Amino acid sequence: MTLPILILAAGAASRMAPRDKLLEPINGTPLLTRITEISCKVSDFTLVALPPDRPARQAAIEHTTARLLTVSNAAEGMNATLRAGLAALPKAPAFMLLLADLPDLTEEDLRAVLQSHQAHPEALIWRGATSDGKPGHPVIFSSQLYENIQQLQGDDGAKSIVAAAQGRVHLTPLPGQRARLDLDTPEAWASWRKATNTPR
Repeated sequence: MTLPILILAAGAASRMAPRDKLLEPINGTPLLTRITEISCKVSDFTLVALPPDRPARQAAIEHTTARLLTVSNAAEGMNATLRAGLAALPKAPAFMLLLADLPDLTEEDLRAVLQSHQAHPEALIWRGATSDGKPGHPVIFSSQLYENIQQLQGDDGAKSIVAAAQGRVHLTPLPGQRARLDLDTPEAWASWRKATNTPR
């Protein structure tokens, strides 16, 4: 069995308003569609957590094999979405957490972090990193941490859990800045498209 993947896609993305950064096209494909399709290639179970008020996001993944989870209290913050998503995942020794707004991540990057989970069973957390070693995404959490994740509140993700697990966090360097690069503003998207020669 492959590890299940939870994609967090319930954020407001207010800095992009009125555009939705998760629907920004990359070579004609919305970012959310792209990351969901990649996930479905490496996992038998991909769950996409969405807010109740973004039907266009739901439409962007309807043709994929991913499952949809509508998070009614998504406005409370990222951890409300994380708790709901974890509760909806199948039982597994671990799960991969993936942010939906990382345009450079590839299928190979996800597989690299999954392979590190198999190769380093002593860890509790396995995560992608930049080529110069800065921790990023995706992140795999051992089932030993599930109870702690379900207690999270607020909007800081699982930072406190990662901090508590220091010494048992395995980093997998990925090329360039793929593990951390997100694009929150129209200006950031324009600069990225110019630098990478990537059309809409």
